[in-house]
Amino acid sequence: MASVKKSLVVFNGFVHDFAAGYWLAAIIAIVVLHDIHGKEPSVTAILNHVEHLFFWQSVTAGIVIMATGSGRTFTYVDNYYGADSERMRRRMLLAKHIVLFIGFGIGYWFAFGMTFH
Repeated sequence: MASVKKSLVVFNGFVHDFAAGYWLAAIIAIVVLHDIHGKEPSVTAILNHVEHLFFWQSVTAGIVIMATGSGRTFTYVDNYYGADSERMRRRMLLAKHIVLFIGFGIGYWFAFGMTFH
């Protein structure tokens, strides 16, 4: 049973990281597509549809990131590296997630404006 739990923890981490990568790729795709249809008005209608697809897929990825990130909160609770290292690791994780949350907000702000202009 312990190996199943460990496998699920690893799988959760994989899904979390994959969704984060997909989110970033979708936001970059929106920016690239928006730039292209700004230069080629004849393809605007088609590319707007594709931008919408990437936007809503990025929202789904964001939900998956939050859900699997919540799962990580409850799985990495051991003092594997020792008490001092764990305190520092947790502070660094908190700072990283604050920065990433701000990045997500800024990314969505730009992507929303580009997608639904």
